[in-house]
Amino acid sequence: MAVVEALQENEAGTVADRDAWNRTIADAVKEIVRKQGEIGIDIVSDGEMSKISYATYVRHRLTGFELGDAPRAVPADLDEFPDYRDRIAALGETPVYKRPICRGDVAVADLSSVHLDIANLEAAAQAAGIRTAFLTAASPGVIAVFQPNEHYATQSAYLYALADAMKAEYEAIAASSLMLQLDCPDLAMGRHIKYRDGSLDEFLRHAEQQVEVLNHATGRISPDRMRMHLCWGNYEGPHTRDVELSQIVDIVMRARPQFVSFEAANPRHAHEWESWAEAQIPADKVLMPGVIDSCTNYVEHPRLVAQGLGRFASIVGSERVIAGTDCGFGTFAGFGRVHPDICWAKLSSLVEGAAIASSGGGA
Repeated sequence: MAVVEALQENEAGTVADRDAWNRTIADAVKEIVRKQGEIGIDIVSDGEMSKISYATYVRHRLTGFELGDAPRAVPADLDEFPDYRDRIAALGETPVYKRPICRGDVAVADLSSVHLDIANLEAAAQAAGIRTAFLTAASPGVIAVFQPNEHYATQSAYLYALADAMKAEYEAIAASSLMLQLDCPDLAMGRHIKYRDGSLDEFLRHAEQQVEVLNHATGRISPDRMRMHLCWGNYEGPHTRDVELSQIVDIVMRARPQFVSFEAANPRHAHEWESWAEAQIPADKVLMPGVIDSCTNYVEHPRLVAQGLGRFASIVGSERVIAGTDCGFGTFAGFGRVHPDICWAKLSSLVEGAAIASSGGGA
């Protein structure tokens, strides 16, 4: 709770002692990395400990954003089930917050927090004896999809301004010992959020441009230093309006990052290994299927994890498959449906299942 309170203070601009705040975050990163290492996770993250949310954090690092009361887009699938939608809202299971709105020129304001994130994760990984770690960053597309634009004349101009501003963060992470993960739910979730009322063709045109802009922003970074995360929304809901993987996979494969993380465990997308089997996957791409659902308190059996990995190994070869989770276990600090103790049990099952698959038991 100390971290959640610290993040809430940071959002409110009421941090009284910045050095103490920094120590709270650094200690949390060290602890979360230590726990990951202890259960056998060999590619760790910082748990996004310094960020209130995976995309809204950018307002602290870029100019041009103001907090405002922009209407929050409701996923189209939840509107199809209004009683359920209203019930989870009444239970307080969704965060209520003012949204960053672009009302001025977007540019780099302060990169000190990026460098602090890098230093915290590098130190924690070294202390835990872990060789590989990744730090997440919001893609230009996800920022543009979820943070309204009231300044730029076109969505394209907004996207490229974001790309040019975020480039410094991406390159700082990639230049460190850490991998850069670009969070790209805009390429899937964007369909039933921002573009819910448009045609599929319209959404695909936007997705193509978002990949083009992502490639522009990362043009000086080697693909093998980057991973990207594709997501349909980390919330428990019907997901009946999710765009099919088969409709977007060719666009996703044009993105420069070598490693591609995606949902493959939850009941709405577990079947789409068939679409991956039919897709034209470039020879250099490494697939990181989610084999752990990040929205339920079921703990997946290790054999199920191994079977999921085995399916993807049969498509691209075991050397091009890395076990992952569908998403993070929370997208906004203080909110998450999976109990923290159960998160660790699920990750332990991930490790055990990956070991089974690596020994040839995933078929």
